[in-house]
Amino acid sequence: MQPDSSSSTDEMDPGDMHDHGMLMTNSYSLNLPMNRNGSGTGWLPDSSPMYMYMMGNNRNTWTIHGDIFIRYNNQDLFRQGSRGGIKWDAVTMLMGMYNRRVGTRGLFNATAMLSADPYIMGGTGYPLLYQTGETYNGNKLVDRQHPHDLFSGLSVAYTYAVNKDVDVTGYLGYPGEPALGPTAFMHRPSAMNNPNAPLSHHWQDATHITYGVGTFGVRIRDVKLEASIFTGQEPDENRYDFDKPKFDSYSYRVSWNPNGTWALQFSQGFLHQPERLEPGVNVNRITASATNSKNMRTLNWSQSLIWGLNRKTGQTKDEHSILYENNLQFRTQAMYMRYEFVAKGADELELQDHFGETTFNIHSLTFGYNHQLAPAAPLEISLGLQGTFNFSPADLKAIYGPVPIGLQVYLLLRPHKTSM
Repeated sequence: MQPDSSSSTDEMDPGDMHDHGMLMTNSYSLNLPMNRNGSGTGWLPDSSPMYMYMMGNNRNTWTIHGDIFIRYNNQDLFRQGSRGGIKWDAVTMLMGMYNRRVGTRGLFNATAMLSADPYIMGGTGYPLLYQTGETYNGNKLVDRQHPHDLFSGLSVAYTYAVNKDVDVTGYLGYPGEPALGPTAFMHRPSAMNNPNAPLSHHWQDATHITYGVGTFGVRIRDVKLEASIFTGQEPDENRYDFDKPKFDSYSYRVSWNPNGTWALQFSQGFLHQPERLEPGVNVNRITASATNSKNMRTLNWSQSLIWGLNRKTGQTKDEHSILYENNLQFRTQAMYMRYEFVAKGADELELQDHFGETTFNIHSLTFGYNHQLAPAAPLEISLGLQGTFNFSPADLKAIYGPVPIGLQVYLLLRPHKTSM
């Protein structure tokens, strides 16, 4: 369903979303559009594009979406430093959702998200300069993005519509996503053509795979208040199993969609020992984001501006991050970019023996382009190219090079854009 970019939920008749042959509502509200679905219980703008297969009737809806990036990845094209890597791999995501209307006011949702990353990439994931987070063989993963778990999401939820303007939702995930941060990067329309996780992933949206989540939310018109209790620790190195739920952390989030083109959120999480190699170190994570999506005559233009902060136990200096994404999606081609600033300590980069407790300010800029090869095919097949310029801090130029450049060439496969 593609509402006009100027529309808002105030102007929509909820009956239009489930009385014309198919239940086409948001997964957590009978009175919101499907396009608002983000990751977990998060929101996107109502004018966000959807790429999926859908079937059902006026009481049940099944949807399937996902993507595969088959690519060549060279993280230091001109070999300026010693930390680059080269790899042929594939980044994968498959997500299925089932919505069922219960009576006249109830809505049940079941969601499953899978990834073949552990099979394709192995435990070390893929090369990505200046990336940090999680472990392999008891060591920190540095300059690499960890693979996502085979079971990246299994959740159920029930929402009761008190009236058109008020919903109450209960959500359980194992794994699931707590009410913390913006919509995860692989579900944001502003990032839909970039196969890389942001360098600020663990400052902003890394809790999208959490083994044990309970969330309670209340929507009042276009504002939603949520609170979650969840497991603070990141997934373990076994990407095929189910980690023990601990429910030792909590968060809250305020979401507001002021009109059909904007989605805003502010959230704070108190994570208990998220990194396995840092026992006793808790993290207070604060995030704020604004996502905009506009449907124009020949394209969709989506942007996201995200700020995230990590405040660690015993650390005197907060670590900030800023991300800006921009995606111009035409009918058969796309142009996109991503800018990032993130402050990472020497310990994050495994350089504490050389620099002590120094914090490095890292800047990265990515530009990309792709073009569909066969628009009439049953799925979208696009050939893409992207380049990343990493601007090394002065102290790290001898290790990484002054401006190491990453190059990726990829083949992207995903469902066609859904139009209702």
